[in-house]
Amino acid sequence: MKEWWVQVGLLSVPLLAVYLHIPPPKLSPALLSWRSSGGYFTYKNQNIFYRDSTGAVGSSDIVVLLHGFPTSSYDWCKIWEGLTQRFHRVIALDFVGFGFSDKPRPHRYSIFEQASIVEGLVRHLGLRRQRINLLSHDYGDTVAQELLHRSLQWRCRFHLVSRVCIALRTIPRLCSSWRHHVLPHTTFLSSILQYINQRKKHRDRWVGALMSTSVPLHLIYGPLDPVNPHPEFLQLYKKVLPMSTVSVLDDHISHYPQLEDPTGFLNAYLNFINSF
Repeated sequence: MKEWWVQVGLLSVPLLAVYLHIPPPKLSPALLSWRSSGGYFTYKNQNIFYRDSTGAVGSSDIVVLLHGFPTSSYDWCKIWEGLTQRFHRVIALDFVGFGFSDKPRPHRYSIFEQASIVEGLVRHLGLRRQRINLLSHDYGDTVAQELLHRSLQWRCRFHLVSRVCIALRTIPRLCSSWRHHVLPHTTFLSSILQYINQRKKHRDRWVGALMSTSVPLHLIYGPLDPVNPHPEFLQLYKKVLPMSTVSVLDDHISHYPQLEDPTGFLNAYLNFINSF
């Protein structure tokens, strides 16, 4: 009898071949509406999807939302309206390889490229000299950290960040939360997953940016998050970043607090923003 792993391998090949030719599922009405409410800009021949809503009258504050892995800007749908009642501009994008943005193959996906895409969007919208708040989650946390690093290195050229709120995962860890509602099967997950190795390689650069910045930081934390177990993660976070403020949500909230508890998440974020 052949070794079990050989049999599994032989079975996996045709199944994978079939899987790669299965068309993606039809978009839900909610996703179709999300896409129709946005637009595209071009970054190095890649079409990048984004949404830009004008909100509160009398406010000049701008917030840019950076989504996690392996999802998209749609992760912010439940708090979008609430944000528009506080901010003058609410902006979110799909990183290259995610959501409605292009998914080039082959391609060397990197956190550095995603940060440059955020910069490109800011330039595209004519906001380069504006002070911008960042609200990030998961994969987007590392993009925010790279933007913080650049703001420290090139302060005369790059005044992007005024306040940063991080929804989980600032210390590089492995993501175990998988959601597939907008990530087509044709994306090279193995290429995108290189961000895990990048986090390890550039940990000093990105955690160092959080430790060195004078920008106000805030963490919104779900205690049931399997990626960042309670209380160890929170203890480590407070030890590494004692200047950051923290909001801890209800005990049943996990890795996607903006979806699991949009009201609690929004209140925590706005309390942080309104404290200045």
